[in-house]
Amino acid sequence: MKSSALSRRTLLKAASALPLTLAAPAVLRAGGAPLKVGVYGGYFQDSFDSFVYPEFTKATGIEIESIAVPTGEAWLIQLQQAARAKRAPADVSMMATVSIMRGMRTGLWAPLDEAAMPNVSNILPTLINRYDDGGLAAVGAVSWYITVATNTDSFPDPIGSWADLWEPKYEDSLGLLALVSNSYLLEITAKTFFGGTDYLSSDETIREVLAKVAELKPNTRLWYRDEAQFEQALKSGEIPIGQYYHDVTGLAAADGFPVRSNFPKEGGLRESGNWAVARVSDKIDQAQVFIDYMSQPSVQAMLARNLGTAPNVPRESMDLTDEEFAAVSSEIEPVIPRYDLHFERTDWLNQIWAEMLQA
Repeated sequence: MKSSALSRRTLLKAASALPLTLAAPAVLRAGGAPLKVGVYGGYFQDSFDSFVYPEFTKATGIEIESIAVPTGEAWLIQLQQAARAKRAPADVSMMATVSIMRGMRTGLWAPLDEAAMPNVSNILPTLINRYDDGGLAAVGAVSWYITVATNTDSFPDPIGSWADLWEPKYEDSLGLLALVSNSYLLEITAKTFFGGTDYLSSDETIREVLAKVAELKPNTRLWYRDEAQFEQALKSGEIPIGQYYHDVTGLAAADGFPVRSNFPKEGGLRESGNWAVARVSDKIDQAQVFIDYMSQPSVQAMLARNLGTAPNVPRESMDLTDEEFAAVSSEIEPVIPRYDLHFERTDWLNQIWAEMLQA
């Protein structure tokens, strides 16, 4: 999760009133320890603490204990170690998709009862993770987009295609995310030049796509890990074009900086966090009430308005205005990461990516 970008937000809108559409059975309301929910720390956790959890408790009677979780693999490792001791540091955790897959392989996550969570049917199919037997392992929580960001003083016209980044006129002008696992340039390049991400089907075709990515090197001034570094360079025009987060770029534009985020015709790159429940938790029923609540279109719309995340449900199911929707999402079909590749081939992808950058 782009926690550093999220932490840069300086204020929240007043929280929209959430419909009290869910009622937990009395047995779930009664006494006992609260439901422990882990989300990314910093601004993100503060936002959930401020207006999501109180409204959930008001709607269901279930108390929440807020847990700050780190990004990356660190939290997954902690959960796995605790599970061996039959402990659950959190009952529900927000996890990156590759971490979900790793946990599925070891049986870390509880299979979820879809009949107990009717609102999960609202969630886009690409944001549902299932075990091989079809059992539900995880449900999309929040999403965000990587798009093409430009400094409008340098480039007044919007960028129409990811393919534009390869044009010679952008020599020494680009800022691109530094890792194969966060830039998703393999997927973006496959969709832009090779007909789609299905082309990444073999070592040979992956290397072919990687060779096309390598053609970006003369145009790239900065392969960045520090989001703040690129954002400042984008605002000043020092690095006038590159990959960046749609919502954060929009916030900078709203603050008066000469920047623009636009969705190329091939779509923005959509990333997501997911809700999963620890198999060793003794509060699986309450956890399912929470996931069901968060999967309501009205709650997804509230998150878009207040947190800046892209909704995980169809647009027509919400009451977002055109302006509100455009601030966080797009109706252009997104580029979806090949999480299966990043899960199964992590070491090899990192190796060939590093070789490409160093060549």
